[in-house]
Amino acid sequence: MEDIKKRKLDLDEAASDGKILTEEQLRSLLDPLAKPQLVDLLAKIGSQYPSIADKIKSVASADPVHRKLFVRGLAWNTTSETLCEAFKMHGEIEEGAVIYDKATGKSRGYGFITYKHIESTQIALKAPSKLIDGRLAVCNLACEGLTGTSTTPDLPQRKLYIGSLSPEVTSEMLLQFFARHGEIEEGSVAYDKDTNGSRGFGFVTYKTVEAAKKAINDPDKTLGGRTVIVKLADSQKSRTVQTQLPPGTVPMAMPTASGYLQPGKAHHGGPPFGYGYPQGSYPDSSYSSPPTGPTPYPSQPQMPYASGNLRKDSLGHPPTAPMAMGGYPYYYPKQ
Repeated sequence: MEDIKKRKLDLDEAASDGKILTEEQLRSLLDPLAKPQLVDLLAKIGSQYPSIADKIKSVASADPVHRKLFVRGLAWNTTSETLCEAFKMHGEIEEGAVIYDKATGKSRGYGFITYKHIESTQIALKAPSKLIDGRLAVCNLACEGLTGTSTTPDLPQRKLYIGSLSPEVTSEMLLQFFARHGEIEEGSVAYDKDTNGSRGFGFVTYKTVEAAKKAINDPDKTLGGRTVIVKLADSQKSRTVQTQLPPGTVPMAMPTASGYLQPGKAHHGGPPFGYGYPQGSYPDSSYSSPPTGPTPYPSQPQMPYASGNLRKDSLGHPPTAPMAMGGYPYYYPKQ
């Protein structure tokens, strides 16, 4: 601690004497500063000294990651040429392309734009939403991925699900209808990848929570000759998850405490707990139902199986079948 205080005192004395600090001394001063402090400091210095501003610009532009935009929400029919055409208004484009699925050859709904100069990138980010081929596409720095402006903490209160849309309603009509409540960050009708037709619903994300509330509370919800459904997208997603199971999912009953079948009760939950045989395909095709698991108790000799009557107990009742042990009812030969 004393060494740190002494070093700081030496630097203060050098600064007060008008001495020029060495690079090592400057680094020791800058090292403990947080990023916001460094940004604020360099911005102030750069605005006063053009040479420093040029140096900052040169360093920032050297790495393409600072000039590359990630563009999402593209229409399935948007091409790389169409994408570049929409963004060239901000400056010279070094590279731009829509990303396609290798297996199907269809667009994956997003792409990238890399400008030649970082100033063009900054201008494009000031107007991140663009209507391209009927879809409101949104961009942010590629290095941010999906953690850009659209994933703020209040996003669940700003993103709306719009249901019961007429097939004739386009993304332009949807955005124009809901723009009366406030500025829209992104939104479009959901289209089918194969047919490119409307799926009957869409999404609208406002820039403010207040605008989203206005849209939900507005009694006039008639669009394209239909009364549309307007609700928070998160609530719709939760409802869908609760009411729909993934394809191929088989509901399973809770197993008994031991994990095996109970005597005298039909088992409707598929294989016993811990056995993952697929339905209709068992190791032995002679089984009409999943095989039972191994006995949890020491094995006991099984009585001979023969035709005959069940030996009754003293009260006239037949013995209980030890189904929990994986065996068959005990039969005894006729007496």
